[in-house]
Parts: sequence; structure tokens; C-alpha cells
Amino acid sequence: MDGRQVWPPNTNPEPPLSLEDFCARVWHHGLERYRDLPWRHTRDPYAIWISEVMLQQTQVTRVDGRWQRWLERFPTTRMLAQAQPADVLEEWQGLGYNRRALALHKAAGIIDSRPEGFPRETRDLVALPGIGGATAAGIRAFAFNLPGVYLETNVRTVFLHELFPREEGVPDRQLVPLVEVSCSTEDARGWYYALLDYGAYLKSVLPNPSRRSKSHVRQSRFVGSHRQKRGELVRMLLAARETGLALDDAVQGLGAFEQQANRPPVSREDVLGLLGELEQEGFCRAADGVWTM
Repeated sequence: MDGRQVWPPNTNPEPPLSLEDFCARVWHHGLERYRDLPWRHTRDPYAIWISEVMLQQTQVTRVDGRWQRWLERFPTTRMLAQAQPADVLEEWQGLGYNRRALALHKAAGIIDSRPEGFPRETRDLVALPGIGGATAAGIRAFAFNLPGVYLETNVRTVFLHELFPREEGVPDRQLVPLVEVSCSTEDARGWYYALLDYGAYLKSVLPNPSRRSKSHVRQSRFVGSHRQKRGELVRMLLAARETGLALDDAVQGLGAFEQQANRPPVSREDVLGLLGELEQEGFCRAADGVWTM
């Protein structure tokens, strides 16, 4: 793609920032603030995939430690594919969005069955459960050093700060061609490390520039939410793996959890509805009024 065609026109009073100047600035700040993170010491696409999924809406400090523990328990795609879903969910607890754990398990089974091994092409990666464009680009860059459009929150922060300093509601369709044309074809891995580290620095010293993105969505309140109640039921199901979880026990347990937080107990009908959602999504199955994993 021709950078002269996609690079944004100068709409600000400052002199325009050329593609070359932008890249030089990112490399400078990124290398200066390089973070020596554990998942940067591997080229194993499986291990990098796990880190990419864990890091979605989760702080680096929480992932460091949990990533290593996951790989000790499920060191290969095959071992993850062969694990029981309940074991995968158990290991995922505390990382949020339990659906991601089930998606990892399902995708591992598909990957393990591929004669070609772990996919490298974007079309093959995004065909897997739970892998979108950004995750696919991250795997390609960090495991295989292949260029692509890796547009996540820290990367978005840099482009908004440097190229759209005064604009609000900037859509990703304006950013995507800029991310694509600026990506190094020789060192995609290092380029995205630089963007990520510069973006993390900017977010630590400025009001988060990514809030000026049209795609920015303020995370909904977790405490007391529908999602928290689902998560608590998943924990109860894990604790009752041997015997199963009866509806009365689920109602009592979730009610106690809510009351401890000074919230009203959940009705029997609502608990039944939550269990039905979890069953439909593959978290558990019901038989004779008892839910098991």
C-alpha cells in the first residue's frame, strides 16, 4: 500500500508528521521503554496465543505468573485439547470472561487435528473459536514475525496521540490503513513491541487517548452484574464437580454470595435462568435437576 495515499492529511496547526517521522518516533520511545515480559522470550505460537488471550482486558501484572502456571499445566496444544473442560475453566479462574477458556479448549482441539500444525495465515486463525483479527495479527507478529494489522488498545493509543491529537470519535477504519502501512515488513515483532510499550507509557502519563476512539467502550460495572453472578455459579459448579450442583444448593449459595455483598438474594427463577445460559454455552449439563461439568 502506498503510504502517501493513506497517511492522514495535516488537519492540525502543527507541521504534519510524516510516515518516516512517525515510525522513528515510535521506535525511539518504544525501545527506550521496552518491557522485558516473559512471553517475549518464546516463539512458540501456542504460548503466544495463550498470552494474547489472557492479556485481553487484563493487566499485565495479573497475567505474569498465571501465564507460566497455565503452561505448566497445559504445556502444549495437544495437552490443552485433551484436558477436561472443567480443568481448563478451573485454571482460568480470576482471569475473567470464562467463555474465553472454553474457546481456547475448542480451538486447541481443532489445531491439534491439523496436519499442518499451528496456523500461520490470518484466514485460518480467525476461523478458530475466540480468535479475532487483532489476536490473529498478534500471533503472526510475535510467533512468526509476519506483518499485519495488530490494532489493540495500546497500539490505538499511539496512533490517536500522535496523529489525531485533537479529534474525538476516530473510527478504526481511519486507523487500520495507517497501522498497516506503518508496520515493518522486516521486523513486525519489534515494531509492535515498540508500539505496545510506547502506548503503555502514554496511558500511564496522560488521560487515556484511546477514549477518543469511536470503538472505545467503557467497561460495564462488574460488581453485582449478571456476569459476576454467572462467574460465581461457575465457581460453585467447579467446587461440586464430584457430586454435581442441585438447584436448591445453587439458589442458597448464590443467595449467600449476594447477601455478603449487601445485595438482595437472587430468585429461584433467575438462578435457573443463569444455569440454563451456562448449559446452553457448554459450561455444564443438567440431568434430573443436577448440573455437572
